[in-house]
Amino acid sequence: MSLLNACSSLLQPWKQSSTRTRTLLVATGFTVSAALPVYAGMTLEKPPTNTQTQLISQNPKTVELTLVSYAVTKEAYSKIIPLFTQKWKKERNQEVIFRESYGGSGSQARAVIDGLEADVVALALGLDVDKIQNAGLIAPGWEKEVPNNGIVTRSAVVLVTRPGNPKKIRDWNDLVKPGVTVITANPKTSGGARWNFLGLWGSVIKTGGNEAKARDYVAKVYKNVPVLPKDAREASDTFYKRNQGDVLLNYENEEILAKIKGESNFPSILPQVNISIDNPVAVVDKVVDKRGTRQVAEAFVKFLYTPEAQRQFAKVGFRPVNATAVKENQKQFPPISKLYTVKDFGGWDAIQKKFFDDKAIFDQIQGGKF
Repeated sequence: MSLLNACSSLLQPWKQSSTRTRTLLVATGFTVSAALPVYAGMTLEKPPTNTQTQLISQNPKTVELTLVSYAVTKEAYSKIIPLFTQKWKKERNQEVIFRESYGGSGSQARAVIDGLEADVVALALGLDVDKIQNAGLIAPGWEKEVPNNGIVTRSAVVLVTRPGNPKKIRDWNDLVKPGVTVITANPKTSGGARWNFLGLWGSVIKTGGNEAKARDYVAKVYKNVPVLPKDAREASDTFYKRNQGDVLLNYENEEILAKIKGESNFPSILPQVNISIDNPVAVVDKVVDKRGTRQVAEAFVKFLYTPEAQRQFAKVGFRPVNATAVKENQKQFPPISKLYTVKDFGGWDAIQKKFFDDKAIFDQIQGGKF
């Protein structure tokens, strides 16, 4: 048997299985399962062998990329990916086939660490990318390999109220009013809830308050939190579907998208002292070097910073980072007078240790030690 025939024989059953799986997933939807290894946007009983992966990735006419991202980016990438594949085909005469996986950012990071072979990860917070780096899959200094220190989109925390805003919520300080119930997820399990926590804390520190005042304020807010859902999606369901709470802490981009899709007419307030929710993207070095996909993976990541791609992020509620797209979308994204970042807290390692590790500040607050 010739080498060409052997390769064709090896790949044929995989192609048939992949086609059937993709068709099923399009019809039913896909979520990451922590119980099974997930590869290329699908759940498989066995991962593809190294030989199969290399043969597909190194085909001069076709290259495959696996993008692993967090759930709310799916609508943006559904528009961005075709733009990139058309551009690459025109410039390089090579077809790029994308496999996509979407889920909670922390769960996605764990899936990659556990074996999901992602060429590119686009996650909700730098801490999740750092975890993949610490597992030896991404080389240190990934932030310097792409524009804007690896941050591809931004958002902020908004305060979503009931129609008519009956509790007269106007700013962070109103969250501690007697009789106001606040809905936010558990920052021990939710990346979005960590952003919310930093928003609360920074609203004191960045307006002249000291750490003692910040602890007191945040503790009072959490006394008004009746339940701590495990993630941001469950927190939204608690507020919208179960009709619990007077105010929901949520991402600005989620509220914008919900309004665009006609799914929400709830008023939201954008506090003028706010945390910059910075969303990173990175090439997974160990995977792209193994599969021979580095060139196209790096090109895709750089494409995400172009005006074409950034416009698509803006359309679904993310604050763009490209200067052209920022200027084009000024009306949709009002300026925030005092915006702080994770660097103001010493970076994610320091944040995790100070606030969210076992027996750290959040646990102390929950234990009534403030």
